[in-house]
Amino acid sequence: MATEATWEELLGSKNWEGLLDPLNLSLRKLILRCGNFCQGTYDAFDNDEISKYAGSSRYGKKSFFRKVKLESASDYQVQAFLYATAKVSFAQAIFMHSMSHDSWDQESNWIGYIAVTTDEVSKALGRREIYVAWRGTIRNYEWMNDLYDGLESIEELLHPEIVGIHRKVPKVMAGWLKLYVTSNPDSPFTKFSARTQVRAKIQELIDLYKDEKLSIVVTGHSLGASLATLSAFDLVENGIRDVPVAAVVFCSPHVGEEDFVDRVSKYPNLKVLHIKNKQDLVPAYPLEILGFRNLGTTLEIDNAKSPNLKLSTNFFDWHNLEALLHTVAGWNGEEQAFELKVKRSLALVNKSSGIIKDEYLIPSSWWMVENKGMILDESNGEWILAPPDAEDLPEPESFSFEKLP
Repeated sequence: MATEATWEELLGSKNWEGLLDPLNLSLRKLILRCGNFCQGTYDAFDNDEISKYAGSSRYGKKSFFRKVKLESASDYQVQAFLYATAKVSFAQAIFMHSMSHDSWDQESNWIGYIAVTTDEVSKALGRREIYVAWRGTIRNYEWMNDLYDGLESIEELLHPEIVGIHRKVPKVMAGWLKLYVTSNPDSPFTKFSARTQVRAKIQELIDLYKDEKLSIVVTGHSLGASLATLSAFDLVENGIRDVPVAAVVFCSPHVGEEDFVDRVSKYPNLKVLHIKNKQDLVPAYPLEILGFRNLGTTLEIDNAKSPNLKLSTNFFDWHNLEALLHTVAGWNGEEQAFELKVKRSLALVNKSSGIIKDEYLIPSSWWMVENKGMILDESNGEWILAPPDAEDLPEPESFSFEKLP
């Protein structure tokens, strides 16, 4: 009988040796949990241009997990929302016909959150789990950053006391880095960069729970996977060395070149697990011929193994997160038949796609705000755009920076 993997092993302390083929049940559940955290960032994002709250989360921190229908929603608490600023060049702005923006060259949007296990769950587990979830690309400005595929130095991320130890300063994809480090003094959400926000909040949580056993899992899909990798590295590079930090990422593009891969690999408490679909093209971008390299441990699955999914030729279907999670739930290796090992509703796959075979009678792209947010005002018979519930109103985030190195 196989020995149950420890929490540290599930976070990659042994580089997931012996846990991927066959896929360990506890690791499978952790991967699905991380995927659900990522999916919540898509389900909650307000991308409606006519909404006065466009660019924010539709749901507040207290109601977030309940309203995105997360399994075991009461086990987790959102501690902070994260916002990122996408900045484009003058030429890109002209190309996008976006000069009508108040700030034509940059735009700040909600990009994810930081959550922890509740006191009750943490006590039962004997540890406090901290999660950071990053959203993938939705806004036009973010797409422009995605296309900025040159390599750029990460010197500003490196700890000042150890920069000089290394002859070469690693480089990463410029678009990911820009989104991570750019601040926006005009943002209604926070004036600080995504980098500053995540570092400040994680340090605050480490101080708050200093008497507990801690772990940090950073997760993201697509662009969010790149931000997850950068932020996980940043946390460890700048002082978090005695807490296991795992980046569990989905459909990640390349983040950096070989020196960056080497720099990530030198930290024993930092591990990266990349889950990707065999057909997906995004993990090959930017091209290796430009100097980019794969990073971490890879779990490659194949959506075509599922008897429930269409054999799609659509690029976005290959990259779809819910389809990937469905396949993870039933993945038993290349040589074994697809069989669900964790109960997961098939309907979830069609949240934002139409990949499920028609015979299952599940409508395409069914996750949306009821009536697009319109409600009937009984007092005058007019249909109006409903305001958010009081608990969901966006509010500026505050962060403490006193203890940052």
